[in-house]
Amino acid sequence: MSLWEYANPRRFMAASGAVLPWISGLAAVLVALGLAWGFFGTPDDYRQGSTVKIFYLHVPAAMIAINAWLMMLVASLIWLIRRHHVSALAAKAAAPVGLTMTLVTLVTGAIWGQPMWGTWWEWDPRLTSFLILGLFYLGYLALWEAIDDPDAAADLTSVLCLVGSVFAILSRYALVFWNQGLHQGASLSLDKEQNVADVFWWPAMVTLAGFVCLFVALVLLRTRTEIRARRLKAVVARARMS
Repeated sequence: MSLWEYANPRRFMAASGAVLPWISGLAAVLVALGLAWGFFGTPDDYRQGSTVKIFYLHVPAAMIAINAWLMMLVASLIWLIRRHHVSALAAKAAAPVGLTMTLVTLVTGAIWGQPMWGTWWEWDPRLTSFLILGLFYLGYLALWEAIDDPDAAADLTSVLCLVGSVFAILSRYALVFWNQGLHQGASLSLDKEQNVADVFWWPAMVTLAGFVCLFVALVLLRTRTEIRARRLKAVVARARMS
């Protein structure tokens, strides 16, 4: 069976309806376990004290915010190349989730940064690129709402997604491109030498897995809602013509 078969709205609705309860339950368990473990089961940092525990919200939210846009990029490319409506609706569905995660990242970063840096905000390369990414999320959502023709809206938002992907990449690799700024290096990395201590790493992995499951669940739920909304518009339009 080809994956492209799930581009059919009816098949997508059937498959996502079967998977959604399981992925939602797994997300709830992993997020609750990871945050409880991180907040209450780990020691204070020797330099940052208890403020380090905001790491368990800040880092997973940041990783989802960046990768949500990259997921939107893939879905947008599928729409532009193969014209599958489900992919365009999935990209639209992911945008509010990505925006929320971006806001969580900026707010928790400010709360974490104030006692560490002595300021709520700094025009640091990573912080600035993340702020711009958030503005692209807002622009993406506004463009969907501003255009009545759904196919035209999908085309233009897909182009915007291509442009905004530059800032998604900069948000992830700003410290590599510009070796300056207050923001620390990567806390989680495939390079073991750059990871936090194991006592912080394991609960962070559980929380991150929970955030990934939460993102998938929310995107599936919102995509199903978008499909239903489009069907409803088609029914209303036919009723008006009859």
